[in-house]
Amino acid sequence: MLQDSQDQPRYRFPSPQTQPSPLPADRLRRLRVVPLGGLGEVGMNMMVFDTGNSMFAVDCGQMLPDDDLLGIDMVIPDISYVVENRHRFEAVILTHGHEDHIGALPYLLREVDVPVYGTRLTCELVRERLREHDLNRSVDLRPVTPGETITVGEALIEFIHVTHSIMESVALAIRLPFGTIIHTGDYKIDPTPIDGRPFDYHAFARYGEEGVLALFADSTNVEREGFTRSESAVIEPIARVFESAPRAIVFSCFASSLHRIQVVIDLARRFGRRLALAGLNMVRNVRIASDLGVLRLPAGLLVDLREARKLPREQLVVLTTGSQGEPLSALSRMALGEHPDYDLRPNDTVILSARMIPGNEKSIYRMMNHLSRRGARVVYERVAPVHASGHAQREEMRLMISLCRPKYLIPIHGEFRHLMEHRALGAAMGIDPENIFVLQDGDVLEIDADGAARGEPVPVSRILVDGRAVGDVDEVVLRDRKHLSEDGMVLVLLAIDHATAEVVAGPDIVSRGFLYMDEHQEFFEDCRQVVIRALDECERESKEEWAVVKTAVRRALKKFIKNETGRFPVILPVVLEI
Repeated sequence: MLQDSQDQPRYRFPSPQTQPSPLPADRLRRLRVVPLGGLGEVGMNMMVFDTGNSMFAVDCGQMLPDDDLLGIDMVIPDISYVVENRHRFEAVILTHGHEDHIGALPYLLREVDVPVYGTRLTCELVRERLREHDLNRSVDLRPVTPGETITVGEALIEFIHVTHSIMESVALAIRLPFGTIIHTGDYKIDPTPIDGRPFDYHAFARYGEEGVLALFADSTNVEREGFTRSESAVIEPIARVFESAPRAIVFSCFASSLHRIQVVIDLARRFGRRLALAGLNMVRNVRIASDLGVLRLPAGLLVDLREARKLPREQLVVLTTGSQGEPLSALSRMALGEHPDYDLRPNDTVILSARMIPGNEKSIYRMMNHLSRRGARVVYERVAPVHASGHAQREEMRLMISLCRPKYLIPIHGEFRHLMEHRALGAAMGIDPENIFVLQDGDVLEIDADGAARGEPVPVSRILVDGRAVGDVDEVVLRDRKHLSEDGMVLVLLAIDHATAEVVAGPDIVSRGFLYMDEHQEFFEDCRQVVIRALDECERESKEEWAVVKTAVRRALKKFIKNETGRFPVILPVVLEI
């Protein structure tokens, strides 16, 4: 694996061309849109806009691994297309500060040196992310404000304020010589946002009046009819839980849900409670947002979690991460009684103020059961309306289409079923179905003055991040991890005399994740005898070749274990020559 000067892992990407090849004249006024992530999945959002002379990316996010990606920390987009064309790549434009939109930036910015544009809050969250990779001093972060316009290559880009679950979220109006493209980012149309900054209807309507060529629109909540609940709508339901809580309150939400965090801050003050923070991301985000003035944090409200143990329990709110049941999160550790700084007690109230992400249900319910066993009252979305989504539902999507009146609609941000449902909604709104493009990662949409059409796809894959290894975890490794997780491993240890080819120690059998040895001593003695017979059947010359001995032992033991148990553990013979 390639290393940079600071011994940081890098991608295995092809070297860029030393001399950019000349571009055909007919490409100079044509836009190629290349999604590298976020279409066909939820997360890993990244889309490249290529005008021929220049390129820029909108967002660069990560995705949490599926259950079958054992040991993988995160999944990020394949940025080969960007690296191959780095001589034309000019900027990254960020819509907001969620990890599924900024999490992969460090891996991209090791390969390309370009400015990154985003709102103040987004830039500061990115700066913290880059600090973890020792990149915070070398990257050019350029804060922008809604209503501001920048120029990237041939594109004039205006930032439009939208409401979402994190402050300072923006949509993009990308003005090109042949028309305007709107990219919504993540949004909902919240009439009563917590920070008092309303969704910018007027900007979308203005572009709709001028004419929008294509609308790239969030599809996440397309299966839900009506309007998304306002963030303000959760205040009183949460307040009622605060009012009835007899002892401490543990409030869990995403560390990036800053509107919800502001609600908790205000309610803690309203009910005379002190506020403590748990979880590294929660502490970091609250610090950044309060330093920027995005969060209003009254003086004296915050108390260190260790000091909070000295307070009467009825005077405490603990704001924590872990709403998805992540095994190492602060809330999961509290549920198991393993958190070093907070001891959950009977009659404490735990509020889970987040939607269950599909695939996380089992871990969340398991954590909730542990919380309940410790005597805590658990309040979540199915019990009380303590959560509101940050994504537009169908009525808001209809309103977005009505405001922009696009010629072409491209659903983005969602699994394939979401994209197809958004396509049907657009067709029902009067958009010609031939003008609605359902793309997946690697598909190419070409847009020019004559219209839009599919282009030649770009080969893409998913890049797996495992610790410091980036892109080096292949299918064989994952298959072995899956095999080990399902059937365990059997080690066979033996020592062979180099001169006589006789076994002088062992064979010893060690089981890990297969059968408990103390309860199956007779079975493992039989395994030992199988190994001894396999060795006896080997010729003396064969015993001098370790590979031959290992193969014979593995084959014999595999057959025996399969016949006796019907299972297929990984069998690893270890031969020492003395």
